[in-house]
Formats: sequence, C-alpha cells, structure tokens
Amino acid sequence: MAKESFDKEIQFLRLLVLTSGAYNRQQFAKRLGISVNTFDKTIRRLKEIVQTTYQQLPEEQGKEFSEGLRYNYYDSADPMLLFLFRAKSLKESESERLSLLLGALGTQSLTALELLDCCTNALAAHLPLPDEKTIRKDLKYLEEVGVIRKIGGARPYKYAIRGELVQELTEDELLDLYDFVDVMAGTQIPSVQGYLLRDGLKKQLLRSHSEKHAVEPFLYKYHYHSRILDEAHLFSILDAIRKHRKVRFLYFSPKAEKSYASQNTNPLFERKTQGKLEQTLPLKVVYDHQYGRWYLLSYGREGIRKYRMEGITQFEEADEADPVWFAEKQQELLEKLRYSWLIDTGAPVTVRAKFYNPGDGPNFIKERVLLQGQWGQIVEEDGEAFIYEITVNGTTEIKPWLRSFGSSCEVLEPIRLRREMIAEWKEIRAYYESV
Repeated sequence: MAKESFDKEIQFLRLLVLTSGAYNRQQFAKRLGISVNTFDKTIRRLKEIVQTTYQQLPEEQGKEFSEGLRYNYYDSADPMLLFLFRAKSLKESESERLSLLLGALGTQSLTALELLDCCTNALAAHLPLPDEKTIRKDLKYLEEVGVIRKIGGARPYKYAIRGELVQELTEDELLDLYDFVDVMAGTQIPSVQGYLLRDGLKKQLLRSHSEKHAVEPFLYKYHYHSRILDEAHLFSILDAIRKHRKVRFLYFSPKAEKSYASQNTNPLFERKTQGKLEQTLPLKVVYDHQYGRWYLLSYGREGIRKYRMEGITQFEEADEADPVWFAEKQQELLEKLRYSWLIDTGAPVTVRAKFYNPGDGPNFIKERVLLQGQWGQIVEEDGEAFIYEITVNGTTEIKPWLRSFGSSCEVLEPIRLRREMIAEWKEIRAYYESV
C-alpha cells in the first residue's frame, strides 16, 4: 500500500470507530476531506483487506468490516484496528516477493541468487520481475527486522529463517508465552508489535494442532479504540530521534474541519490543502494514558512545538541535525518539562488539594494519590484527610486528575483553579436537576 493510501485509511478507520456509524456517506466524506466516490472505494479496499486477513478462517467465521467495527468490537479478542498492520501495509509486489522469499527459506538456507531464481519462477505474471539488487534489498530488510539471518563466514552468504523461538520451546512453554504476550499487548503500550507477535505465536500453536480455545483464554480491551492507530508513525519518529534527523509531515490540528487531504499529484486538479506542512526536529514522544493520546514534542522555527500524533500524515525523514545542537535542544525541552504534569511548558504554579479519606477499609484514596501523584508530596495529614501539594506548569493538565476524585478532593490553591472547579461542578449538578 502506498504511504498516502495508508494515511487515508488510518484516518478513515479512526473516524469510523469514534463516530460509530453516526455519519452518512456524504457527512463522512466531508469530515475526512475526500469525495463520496473515494469514500466508497476506501470501504471496498478495507473489505478486501479484511478478507485477505481472515482468508484462513472458515466461511461462517468470516468478519464483515463495517459490522465488526460498528457493532461487534468487543466480541473478538482480535483488535480490528490492527488489521492494516497485518495485511496490506506493503505494496502488492513487495508483499508477494517477501512471501516467496520466506516460503523458500522455510525449508532450507539459500543464497541471494538462488532466491532470485525462486522469485523469478514463482512470481505472478502481472507483477514486475525483480533484479538482484531488489532481492538483496529485501533480504537486508528482513535481516534488520530479525526475520532471517546470515549463515556462513564467506561469500556467497546463505540466508535462513530465524525460527529458534518457536522451534526450541515446548507446546506448554509456547502457551505460557502466548498468554503473557496476550496480556501485555492488551494492557500495555505500545501494542502493535505485541499483537503481531501474538498472531505469530497463535499460528504456530494452531499448526501444532493446539485446541483453538487453548490459545484464546482471555479478552483484553483498551478503552481508547483509536490510540493503536496513532502507533503507525511511532517507531518512525523514535527512529528519527535516535538518528537526530528532522522530519516533514502534513499536520491536521484536532480543531481542523478535516482530518486528511490527498496529495496534489495532478496539477489539473490541484487544490489548497486544509493541513499544514511542517518540518521539525523530533525530540520526545509522550503518551497520555488518561485520554489515550500520543504526542510528538519537537523543535522548529517557532521553538518547542507539540503535535497530536493522530494529526500527522505523509510522514517522511528530512536532513540530519548536528548531534551537539540536538543534545542542546533536547536538554532545553527537558528543562521546560521539569514541572510538566504531561507536556505543558507554561509558568509553574503550586497546587494544594485536600483529599478526604474513605470511611472504613483500606485507604484507596491515599494509595491512588501516592501512585499517580508524580513528584507531589503529602504535607499535612490527620485522621480525616490529608493535604497534597505539587508544583506544575499550569493547571490545565492536572485538572482532570483532580476532578476524577469527585467529592474526595477539594482544591485549596490557587484560588483561580478552585473557582474553575466550583463552576464546573455547578454545571455538572445542573445536568442532574429535576426537569
């Protein structure tokens, strides 16, 4: 799949999941920034991907894309939003070629030239034939991601599948490993690689004739359906940070009317995009567990910038930055984030809040404050309550956390935050008054 198409379908899936089918075709296309015709083609494309992904299932277990996402999300242990990563994230010719290479290496070790012959003889007639350079590039990629390894100390090198993990473990050990990966992928972040590993382990167990119920003992769901899609650019950004490289992308703010724009490749149909072209130096990635959001923190012409990763499309690497300058900017960012609850770089302010202990039983209020309160401290305490104090950059990011304690938390300082909390609770109270 071309990178542009992958971006479009990620934004398509996110909007479809978050709106749960509330939009009709015209409204959906307008919100996404595409035509109704493109909407229909994308739906057909995604259904084809689903059929490819689940083609090994019996017909009665086949999954209908729109039905599965809108109504049956919690009925399956498989996160539906992941199927783009499983199935069509490569162009058709690449997908066919890599499958043939791995299939040929499944039974024996081969050289690059021998693998070239295998591809040439087995590749579909409508696909272009690869040359030796292409095959070596594919082998280098597979070696870098850990799928294959070189064997022998002299040229020509032979390549072999790295199957030690599944070949050397017993079935009971594979089941234990599968259960661990299943739990961690469903409850920790990032998740995509964990789910892909889980799928590989599942296929190996089913090949060894394990019962299906033995490899699906749990159902783990994460509240934020769309945050998995934000991982599409996560590892590319982390790689750019590691290599000190600037990046370019088309950015759509969460406040923008549209969330995607096609590339203007035809000058006859060129139109002004709704997104903003950005070039910036990525410094840090932050995850907000409370709202399920990924953020990119970077340095650009306007200084430190913050981007929601869900708005990043058409991502690509740019020039390499000077390592010394990169380290200076990274240190500058860390200094600005010293008192940040999440990513706020505003002026520091001291927050004092009074937390009331529950009646009988364990003091779960205090336990939660100590667990989640970051660098804040309990400065006063008696049998009924305790006072928690913390210095943070602004009050916007800590406010939802304080509000989540309900009547067990009373904000004392600053007075402006106290007044904001009182106004919000009065508004909430008004919602529940008798009609």
